[in-house]
Amino acid sequence: MTKNVLLCGVGGQGTVLASRLIALAAMEKGMEARGAETIGMAQRGGSVVSHVRIGQDIYSPMIPHRGADVLICFEPAEAVRCLPYLKTDGCAIVCPTPIRPVTASLSGGGYTGGEMMEYLEKTVKNLVVVDGTAICEECGSPKVLNVVLLGAAVASGLTGLTMEEMEQAVEKRVPEKFKEMNLKALKLGALAYGRSR
Repeated sequence: MTKNVLLCGVGGQGTVLASRLIALAAMEKGMEARGAETIGMAQRGGSVVSHVRIGQDIYSPMIPHRGADVLICFEPAEAVRCLPYLKTDGCAIVCPTPIRPVTASLSGGGYTGGEMMEYLEKTVKNLVVVDGTAICEECGSPKVLNVVLLGAAVASGLTGLTMEEMEQAVEKRVPEKFKEMNLKALKLGALAYGRSR
């Protein structure tokens, strides 16, 4: 059984850390894990895409088009950009809060993410919208968005990982002073997935 998870966002949202938590949880379970990132001007809010493939006999870290079981999308425009990777019956988990690109800020463009969300709602059969911003406020930091969305992805059952396995990965990888907040974010993300069904 191979599971393909593609994560997409912009620089600074924790996309790479989230992908490494998935890979760690899979390896701790005794599965093979392969990953790769494509990062464009990440520190300036550019696009970040992380591929994670877990299972047995995986030879390439890159997920082919129409090969992702789950898209974990930190931002609506990035979700639309990566939609060609999603399997027909796959699940897209999306935070609807837009991150305005530098070009929109400089030109005074009115990007709000609304058009992107409308497109996703029309196009994606299995779309899960998670209000990550509200959950981050409840946890006390905007930096846990990545773990919130991980919680929702694990709750979908499409990653091949359990909540306990992901909690253990967070325990091992996240610094001590942030563990409690991240574990809370993980649980709240899973609950948000349940409410969206």
